[in-house]
Amino acid sequence: MLTKISLSISLFAFLCISVFAQTHSSVSMGNQVYYILEQAELRGFCSPLSGVRPYTQSVVIGKINEILNSENAGKLNITERQILRQYIDQFAKPAPGLDWQRGAYYGEVAIGRNNTLLSANLGVAAEIESSLGAINPGNSYLGMELWLSAYMNGDLGKNISYDFTWGGGLVRAPRQFLGTYNTYYEGFDMGDDSEFVNQLIDVYSQPLTHFPYTYRKQWDGSVFFFSNLTGYDAWPDSIAGGYYLPAELTMSFFENKLIMRMGRITHDWSSTSFGSSLAFNKAARPLAGLQAEFFPIPWFGLASLTGILEYHNLAGIKESAMTSQNAFSITMLQFRYKDYLFFDIVDAVVYPKRFEIGYVAPIINSFFYQNNIGDFDNLALTFNVKAQYPGMGSMWVSLFVDEMNLTTNLSLDRQMVAYQAGVNLPLPILAFSSVKLSYTKINPYAYTHNRNFNPWHGDLPMETGYINNGISLGYYLPPNSDEILLRVKTMPLKNLITSLQYQMIRHGADFGSSAVDGSNLLSELDPIDRNNNPILKRYFLRDGAYQWMHILKISAEWNLPKLPAALFGEMGVNYSYFTNIAAEANVTGKAHPYSRINTSEYPESTNFIMRFGVKVFPR
Repeated sequence: MLTKISLSISLFAFLCISVFAQTHSSVSMGNQVYYILEQAELRGFCSPLSGVRPYTQSVVIGKINEILNSENAGKLNITERQILRQYIDQFAKPAPGLDWQRGAYYGEVAIGRNNTLLSANLGVAAEIESSLGAINPGNSYLGMELWLSAYMNGDLGKNISYDFTWGGGLVRAPRQFLGTYNTYYEGFDMGDDSEFVNQLIDVYSQPLTHFPYTYRKQWDGSVFFFSNLTGYDAWPDSIAGGYYLPAELTMSFFENKLIMRMGRITHDWSSTSFGSSLAFNKAARPLAGLQAEFFPIPWFGLASLTGILEYHNLAGIKESAMTSQNAFSITMLQFRYKDYLFFDIVDAVVYPKRFEIGYVAPIINSFFYQNNIGDFDNLALTFNVKAQYPGMGSMWVSLFVDEMNLTTNLSLDRQMVAYQAGVNLPLPILAFSSVKLSYTKINPYAYTHNRNFNPWHGDLPMETGYINNGISLGYYLPPNSDEILLRVKTMPLKNLITSLQYQMIRHGADFGSSAVDGSNLLSELDPIDRNNNPILKRYFLRDGAYQWMHILKISAEWNLPKLPAALFGEMGVNYSYFTNIAAEANVTGKAHPYSRINTSEYPESTNFIMRFGVKVFPR
């Protein structure tokens, strides 16, 4: 008994010291603390988490303190307590001076009549990665990443924090040219003066040294080859250089109930499982914007962001940006019933740059506001419902609506929706262990939008897809695809996190003779009679060629004890094949039986993938 009392007193003193200085800068989306907090919430160790991520460091520390002091804290095992204290150490106020273990220098000064504390933390970090893809029969590919960064962050008093990062490096991510794709369909022509113009685009495979739809490009804008340092190239098929410049200025008030941010960072908005958002996913590229989150009472929260989307460099910095002058506004309402029921309404819009106050103001619904100003923009609604019983797990359902007409046939392509259902169950075996199972379906043309003339941009058809820098703002799968995901994740040691994952992904081909309309983010739906034309019906798997991917992989990340480094890696196999119909793809308006094929155009393949790396002075 005396031992428990002494431990409690020591822990309380430790926590009070460590939270003396809390910064309001965001915690990187790649930090495993998001997974840990989600598991703590599932097991009832803390109050419900906000669905607006990233969290600030002060929010994370507050949640960890809540976990360690909760009524259920006695159910934490020794390893879980060590893990939580490890993150308190990571986010605690640094000691003044140079710290070689962190690779950073920290200094602070009190100024003014009220001794306002100003602090600066200057440091460096590095990430090195090598990857290998060995495709049967007999082809192998090498990839690499080498990124060096310097950063400066700190506090401007107790309510304002800043974080600036300058990064650059070398990267190689080989891909394979697959063919071309018509954004409408071959032969589509509505005249020279029409805003609806077909484009023939090049289609490439996913990076061959990474698992499908997992590669996250770190460079901003373009890459630069040594043979042409003044050029702006789209992809590093061979070794190229690049840079990235994230930054943020964040303010927090009323004990983190009101958080405002100006910055260029990544986001993940949803009360569902971390990384599952259909509306604003952490797999999307960062964007510069203004954000506010207000949680005045435990059962209701409001968040809003307006930012500028970045163009996808395909043909040069000047030409490719002309029709990609887009802004993005999103608002999310969060409703909760205690720890048991969560409901989100997400209202988002992509629109050509202009000061549209109705989209910027979170008190005005963008989806309905468009009816007042005319139909020029790409509107989307998302609904998330999650039911949870602490200690047992959670289940959720999500619906993303890009365009939908309930008065017409629901099998038409114009029903541009995505939906997801899943469960997340804690496993009381090892520290912070869980199993996640989800099914996701992305309909054809979801996240896409027709290019349109706009009064503010002359005779340029503006591209207003739900896209930032060529990557979907929503889920990481392309249109006309589905996914079954099963993941088991655990932390057998305080410094080690491991996972075993299986995925089955099916995607309509966006290249070749049996390409399926609506299978690419740049697809555009035929505007002629889209409410009735039987050819504009979707028949998943039965209207053309589809790629089936069975992916099995194991991954791990190990923070080296007593060393300022972390090792990470994954390895596994992707077994891929195609099915096709015995008819011309997507032009009959009927469903056809499909069968498995293996041709030079749509081959079967087995790709063994290994990826290993090290983070030095990880943040």
